[in-house]
Amino acid sequence: MSNNTNNTALLVMDMQNAMLSSFPEGTAVTANVAKAIGNARSKGVPVIYVVVGFRQGAPEISSNNKVFTENKARFSNINFADFTAIHPDLTPQEQEPVVVKRRFSAFTGSDLEVLLRSLHIDHIVLTGIVTSGVVLSTLREAADKDYRITVLSDGCADRETEVHEFLMNRIFPHQSEVITVAEWNNA
Repeated sequence: MSNNTNNTALLVMDMQNAMLSSFPEGTAVTANVAKAIGNARSKGVPVIYVVVGFRQGAPEISSNNKVFTENKARFSNINFADFTAIHPDLTPQEQEPVVVKRRFSAFTGSDLEVLLRSLHIDHIVLTGIVTSGVVLSTLREAADKDYRITVLSDGCADRETEVHEFLMNRIFPHQSEVITVAEWNNA
């Protein structure tokens, strides 16, 4: 386990009130992510928040995108300032950036890569919901971009526990280090 925090950033992904409010494990994962954020801040590790959001009317959603098209009608009439609001237990500090993405991956449609380069980050630590969405897509793209990756297993959750466990135990270890929040905090 690497305890080097140089060139490392913690990504807090999709931890939005709108998403957590209907998430069964929301309370537990929020508490774990809050611990990871506290640890990162105490060690001087940048915390970067990533939220999914669209312009009013969601013009970024193509009819070719099956998952997002299914939700376009719902997205068309919501207030995105409210939708992208981060859970109050995880509120960003003034200097901590909030990146808006347009798809599952934290990189797609956002300025995340520019921000990581400007901070000289080459190691990202991933937290977020859902494991089979933002975490999987971000991990895969980050691996292709040659980032070192750590996934905090209990700082992530999925609506399907079996999918979460399969990804953490069988898929993610091929491209990242998978550890708990406590293991990362004690490194």
